[in-house]
Amino acid sequence: MYDVKRKGIPLTEAKKAIILIHGRGATADSILSLSSYLNLTDYAILAPQANGNSWYPFGFMASDAGNKVSLEQSLETLEEARTEILKAGIPNEQIYLLGFSQGACLSLEFAARNAAKFGGIVAFTGGLIGEKLDAEKYSGDFSGTPVFIGSSDRDFHVPAKRINESADLLRKMGADVTVKLYEDPDHTIRTDEINWVNHKIFM
Repeated sequence: MYDVKRKGIPLTEAKKAIILIHGRGATADSILSLSSYLNLTDYAILAPQANGNSWYPFGFMASDAGNKVSLEQSLETLEEARTEILKAGIPNEQIYLLGFSQGACLSLEFAARNAAKFGGIVAFTGGLIGEKLDAEKYSGDFSGTPVFIGSSDRDFHVPAKRINESADLLRKMGADVTVKLYEDPDHTIRTDEINWVNHKIFM
């Protein structure tokens, strides 16, 4: 059984569920604390915990071979969370994904490899994973799923170029993607981003 923290409405009673995915060096508890700023009062909230507090060892644009084993295990963890939600009777179109930094990259990668109608996908500073973007890795149709990607326009870890390339690929797969790049150097989650997703995704 995967290691997961929970908050919000029990899965057996909820009609919506969200998977929160923490960043490198962080914890399930830390990403759960973000939920108090989001409109998630009627959601079941699941926050998986990465082994060693990291979903994969190297940068998200590093060697595919170096990250492969850990990345596959981490994607399986998200699939376990989604499967648990589906078994509770919550349909995929009422499942949401949200991640920050490394967790944002993982949320986008998982969604693109399992493209379908989701409730929404929120990536606070993230892009699709790999040395180069390879469209052949991804399949399915997002059927208009809203996707938000927010970041600094010059983030040290996640280049704006990769964010925009990721957004273009997701759009080709049927996602309704919004990218907001901010004119600051901060690797953080901004109040404007919180407000946007609360009004546009977590309605």
